Amino acid sequence: MGAVVSCIQSVFRAIGSCLMGIVNAIGSILHAIIGGIVTVIDVIISCLTCGYCSRRKRSRV
Repeated sequence: MGAVVSCIQSVFRAIGSCLMGIVNAIGSILHAIIGGIVTVIDVIISCLTCGYCSRRKRSRV
């Protein structure tokens, strides 16, 4: 009987590990997406605040 309980515990442990792997993968993907969005916004803000983009637009006119 102890072997059956041990086997069932191992199955539940494996299922739990699989679910935690899926959750960690989703978290990593979201972290990468949010980091990319923040980087793009940072580039846009730094471009607008240093005046480089606005000077370039005025020089064309």
